[in-house]
Amino acid sequence: MHKYELTATRKFNPLGMQTTVLHESEYFKIINFNLSAGHLFPVHSHSLDGQVSIHVIEGSGEFLGDKGLSMPAREGDILVSDISEPHGVKAATDMRLVVTIAPPI
Repeated sequence: MHKYELTATRKFNPLGMQTTVLHESEYFKIINFNLSAGHLFPVHSHSLDGQVSIHVIEGSGEFLGDKGLSMPAREGDILVSDISEPHGVKAATDMRLVVTIAPPI
């Protein structure tokens, strides 16, 4: 068992994204992404089976997908998608995300 203190990872890079791997095992990976306002976690996908969740723990912006798909992303929202489905985030304000990837990549 391990407890992670997310307050310790609350750091923003004015040039874009700050990344901290919180946990990594053979089963899943948890990453904290901090996006400065106006920055983008580009839409991307991976050619493998599995799923990804993106949990907004602070701030707001948009979840992004293929072909211009966009939906609001607010504190407390969680996006779940297949890893092979295009996904990304655009930050309207400073935004903190906890991303879980299973299996880990």
